[in-house]
Amino acid sequence: MHATLHGTHDREMRELRRKEKAIKTREEMVSILEHTQYVTLAMCANNEPYLVTLSHAYEKEKNCIYFHCAREGKKIEILSANNVVWGQALVDNGYVQGACDHLYATVHFRGRVTFVEDPKEKEHALIIMIRALDNDPSSVIQKQITAKSIARVNVGRIDIEYMSGKKAEKVVISV
Repeated sequence: MHATLHGTHDREMRELRRKEKAIKTREEMVSILEHTQYVTLAMCANNEPYLVTLSHAYEKEKNCIYFHCAREGKKIEILSANNVVWGQALVDNGYVQGACDHLYATVHFRGRVTFVEDPKEKEHALIIMIRALDNDPSSVIQKQITAKSIARVNVGRIDIEYMSGKKAEKVVISV
């Protein structure tokens, strides 16, 4: 099952070969996005792929992912030309010794990146990122979230249009 939001494309709706590994609920996919520390984004410019791994925070109410980054560089150049991304959040539960198997849960998503200009949304994004990543978020928020830091930072928002998930929770020995 795929949690589809907005439009879909035929290539996105391809069924998993191993249907028993499909994550069947949107809630489980959201939980993975909320609890992983990093997402990997694939983007493309001039028919050349480019990958980046980012710390992030998932915003359930808006079904989006926030990240912060520099105001210039290759990622910004590519996203300015083509803001469509594919991403992955991965929970790696490890290789199972002696079984030639790996346990994991992953969510793949498609979305469009926009860069946030509104200071209130930027502040909100930074606060939820800090809360998602830091052991003492109150202290970091108090020290680092200032009008100056909000004006200086570049915040991206990925509006998720489609997501699907897959997992392996137990070793499956096939002969």
